[in-house]
Amino acid sequence: MAVTGKGGERWDTMRQCWARWFLLAFAWLNVGLGLVGVVIPGMPTTVFLIIATWAFSKSSERFRLWLWNHPRFGGSIRAWHEHRVIPRRAKVSAAVMMTASFAFVTLFVAESWVLPVLLGAVLVPAAAYVLSRASSVPQGEPESP
Repeated sequence: MAVTGKGGERWDTMRQCWARWFLLAFAWLNVGLGLVGVVIPGMPTTVFLIIATWAFSKSSERFRLWLWNHPRFGGSIRAWHEHRVIPRRAKVSAAVMMTASFAFVTLFVAESWVLPVLLGAVLVPAAAYVLSRASSVPQGEPESP
């Protein structure tokens, strides 16, 4: 509920300004993490750029369009946004990294069965979700330019 009246309008404007700057910083943080994912195997790229696109959509149309139309990453972002498509290569990479992470934690980190069970409770639904998404844009539905 917005505060009304003489001082309330100023408060709403100030709150919106802080929210915008916070979202802008959050978006750039995710762009940075996505760029790290380009060079570090196993670190995702697209998921961070999708989060950045969302944050930019709330804070900066200019930067949202920059990501949306980016020559390398724009296609994946648009495919997810418009069709909830995860490319087959990304699915395989995600499944392999989740399996390797689970095996590493189970064999070298965990001192009891608790950690592997908790990790499995997180990774199995995540893997099921990723693997159940479409791998390509449905026929008859063009990708946006």
